Amino acid sequence: MATDLTLMAQALSRVLGWTYFLCWSLSFYPQPILNWRRRSTRGFGIDFPTLNVLGFAAYTLSTGAMLFSPTIRAQYAYRYPSAPESTVRVNDFVFALHAAIVCIIIYTQFWVWGFEVGKDQKISRTSLGIFWGNLLGVAVIVFLVLTRGKDGGNDPSGWAWIDTIYALGYVKLVVTIVKYIPQAWINYKRKSTVGWSIDTILLDISGGILSNLQLFIDSALGGDWTGITGNPVKFGLGNVSILFDVIFLIQHYALYRNATKVIEIQARDERDGEHRPLLEDGRSSGSSNDSQV
Repeated sequence: MATDLTLMAQALSRVLGWTYFLCWSLSFYPQPILNWRRRSTRGFGIDFPTLNVLGFAAYTLSTGAMLFSPTIRAQYAYRYPSAPESTVRVNDFVFALHAAIVCIIIYTQFWVWGFEVGKDQKISRTSLGIFWGNLLGVAVIVFLVLTRGKDGGNDPSGWAWIDTIYALGYVKLVVTIVKYIPQAWINYKRKSTVGWSIDTILLDISGGILSNLQLFIDSALGGDWTGITGNPVKFGLGNVSILFDVIFLIQHYALYRNATKVIEIQARDERDGEHRPLLEDGRSSGSSNDSQV
């Protein structure tokens, strides 16, 4: 009976894993599609895709190492002897790789697609500081592994290469914590979510809930909750995403639900003004003067 329940739990874990993978992967498409349909990135902060590129590049490297590097897998088993198998799954790596590629494409919509980009759509100094600060932090860990690690970083009892992998994972966690803040602030200042796809949020919150469920099941199957402490990034990603998704849902459906049409009209008027020929007023005023004469 216990074996049957274990098999069912393992199957459920795989289903949850690939379902959250689909939800989170699909969540990347509504925003670029919305930008493409509007031929504009207005209402969509550039901080978000900039930090996303860094975060998912780091997450791809960390999950890939946890899955495919014998050295990292052995060091993980040494650090967590009661649960020597990491809770990182293939769907985590595939999701991270796919997300990194799509985020790069989204980032290019601000530069090479010819879309309308607002003059104020520039990455903030805070986001730039976070971007380079994270890279510096990883470089410091690599330096410590090389200079203070035993056996060239291959001995997990001291500074080891797995610490670099953890650092990359924490880069993704830090990025996830901060990347939503500029967009939430933009929505607050504009008193609207126009330009920010709510479909992205609905898929994202679904993926976060399913990701946490899979992590709990995997930890229960391992008989040790260090499956969560040994994979804090995955646990943190799901919960931070859910928190901000709730904020965006409140903004969209409660706080600013009546502001959508007003912002759309204002944006249309701004575009019409920007694209109106400069000589149009001169011609119309000239014709008016002629008629008066």
